[in-house]
Amino acid sequence: MRGHTAWVYQCAVLSVYVDLALGLVVAFLLLSLLVSGLNEAFVRVLSIRSKFLWAYLRDTLDGVGDKSPSWLPASVRDVLLALPFGRDPRPRHTDRPAPAEPGRMPEVKTGESVMNLLYERVREIDHAKRGRTSISDIPPQRFAVAVMELTAMENGDVTEFLKKLQRIDSPLYGHLKGVWESAQGDLDRFRKGVETWFDGEMQRLSMLYKRYVKWVLAVLGVVVTLLFSMDGFEYAKTLLRDNAFRSSVTAVAEAGPDAYAELRQQCTGGAPVPCVTELLSEPALVKMMGQAMASVSIPAQGEPSVQGNFAAWWDRVTTPSHWPGYLLTYVALLFGAPFWWDVFRRITGIKSRR
Repeated sequence: MRGHTAWVYQCAVLSVYVDLALGLVVAFLLLSLLVSGLNEAFVRVLSIRSKFLWAYLRDTLDGVGDKSPSWLPASVRDVLLALPFGRDPRPRHTDRPAPAEPGRMPEVKTGESVMNLLYERVREIDHAKRGRTSISDIPPQRFAVAVMELTAMENGDVTEFLKKLQRIDSPLYGHLKGVWESAQGDLDRFRKGVETWFDGEMQRLSMLYKRYVKWVLAVLGVVVTLLFSMDGFEYAKTLLRDNAFRSSVTAVAEAGPDAYAELRQQCTGGAPVPCVTELLSEPALVKMMGQAMASVSIPAQGEPSVQGNFAAWWDRVTTPSHWPGYLLTYVALLFGAPFWWDVFRRITGIKSRR
């Protein structure tokens, strides 16, 4: 009997710590999703993806030197200020379709003119945004076709096209020359080689984009952590000490038939439903963010209300005892929403396809 009691006690303790882990994961997942949402809004409103693509293309096609500095950001300041609000590397948008006939390639003097010619060949997939192109992704096949169309301006003579690129000192010359030599004069192999080369450049661009955008996510992580004054250690203590709150958080995640069993056990005398309703009158997912600068209250009846908590929020933010908890939350947010979703899925047993 004593052994059975000890086993039951161990299971109860284990259940508490599993609920604690689940509660922390839910909080970190929600905050990480908020960071991702703010980043996506920032990227869409300021057209960061499109600007980053064209900045990379300008560096690739125009080259980087003393007279032509790099368009890509080189520091955290450039990521947050120069790229979003500085000079725009994107070509101006035009409603005209891509030229139907190849025509004759004009005498160009700068690599920028080559980039504009390439844009003319791909602008069928474009639409306007503040007078600039909004293309944020160029399929390798479309780029290869654009190069072949420019080659057609030289009557399909790739060698003559490469000579013209060499005369204007275009960095594209070296890349395409290597592809042409590998193709051994075969136009179809040349086109596929251009696709492969450009696909590799786009993969490199994606790696650069992720490396630079992580600084934006890092800054947004600080903002979200302080905006909600989310002390990870204090929140963990609340989950351990407040059985009702812990159960309400895990109930949101589990949504099973026994999800509210522990809450019902907290209510004594009479039907448990009124007690459960009172305890959950402020939903757990809102209550866990109750220390934010502005909190939302959702009563059992009536309309939700927003309350300003600036004085209490500022007092929490400036209290040194909360800083370790803020640091814990901030480090957790750096792992990102996909990581916490995977942890959440493993704890709850949700299938990945869901």
